[in-house]
This record gives sequence, C-alpha cells and structure tokens, in this order.
Amino acid sequence: MSRPLAIVIATTNQGKLKEFRELLKDQPIEILSLADFGPIPEVIEDGETFDDNAYKKALFTAKVLGLPAIADDSGLTVKALDGKPGVYSARFAGEDASDQDNIDKLLRDMEGVGNRKAAFMCVLSLAVPSGPALTYEGMCEGEILRTQKGDAGFGYDPVFFSPELGKTFAEADMAEKNKISHRGRALAEMNSEFANVLKWLKQRLLEEKPEKPDESQFMHNDWSEPIMVKKV
Repeated sequence: MSRPLAIVIATTNQGKLKEFRELLKDQPIEILSLADFGPIPEVIEDGETFDDNAYKKALFTAKVLGLPAIADDSGLTVKALDGKPGVYSARFAGEDASDQDNIDKLLRDMEGVGNRKAAFMCVLSLAVPSGPALTYEGMCEGEILRTQKGDAGFGYDPVFFSPELGKTFAEADMAEKNKISHRGRALAEMNSEFANVLKWLKQRLLEEKPEKPDESQFMHNDWSEPIMVKKV
C-alpha cells in the first residue's frame, strides 16, 4: 500500500495545529507540522492582507521542505477600531505579546465603546514547491465582550461572543467551535472538494521542483511565482 500524501501544516501554534488535525482527520493524507523537521528560518509576516501572509508562509514552507504546505493567516477585525487588529492580531500588544497581553490591550482600546461588532477572518493557502496555490476564505461574525468568559481555545476566544453558539469561543468545545469558526469554514470548503484538491496536488507535484531558496528571497512581498487562486 502506498504511503499517503504528506502535507505540512505551517504553524508553531499548538492550538491552531490541533484544530487543523481535527478538521482534516478524515482525509487520506499524512499531516505533519513544523515540529517534525529541523529548525527553518522564520517567515517574516509583512503582508498587508491575510491573503499575502497566508500565501507567503505556505510557499516558503513548501519550498524549504519540498512538500505541500498549508498555512493560514487569521485574525480579529473590530468595526469600532477600523478593522484592527487585523493582520497584527497575534502581535497587537507588541512583538512578544501573549494572548492575554493582546486581550488586555483590546479591552483597553474598547473601553466605553458601544458598538462591539467584530469578526474573525481566515485565509488558507495550500501551496506546492513550484509556486501555485489554492486559497480558501472563512469568516465568523460576533461581538467583543467587556469581560473574559471560558478557558478553552486560544487567542481572543475568551472575549469573542458568537451569537450562533450563544457563548464565547472559549466556552465552546472544539467540535462546536469548528462548525462555525472562520478556520472551520475555510477548511470545510476545502474538505468539500478534497478529492479534486488531491488530484491537483498530485499533478502539481510532478512539476520540476525549484532549488531551495535562501531566506533573502522572502524578505519582501515581491511575488514572482504564479498563483492559482480559488476564492470562497
């Protein structure tokens, strides 16, 4: 029996990796993470959009490891803050900020704000070493609470209230969250056509793989590789 196709989840975030593994568990693939390999250079997430960063991380990982890679860029957008923190969600309170640091800054910035509407956004990019990628998007709307509730999940989950669930993401179990979350919706769309995704991957992997790049090729968002994009 042939070995299943290996795909790398390009993240070091264990909460995010756990969600990916759960959502892709029924697919005929071998799911690897960056922890399965030696150290590789860190990707500089300097894109102006979630699309930029997701593709950059996926392409970098695929080129360095020579395997298909899935990366996502996701974050919280708050209407009253003009869409912030957006692509800076993970480092809203600074480069080395913890989840709690980011939550604390968000709540400080929203003191006295009546409009609490917000949305989690996610862009998934599945890239192959030769450059092309498939892209999927997901969104989940909700509102920001004034106090934290729940201790599950990660990131801004304790203050993100989902009307669909009637609770915060941090009060929901993983199965509940994955049904309606931004990442869950993007992956659900990928899952719905995964047979075609596998065909696409196998075809693309027959292409000649370029030489492994050095880090200098990824210092800026200068995309010289073609991208095959599927918007959801």
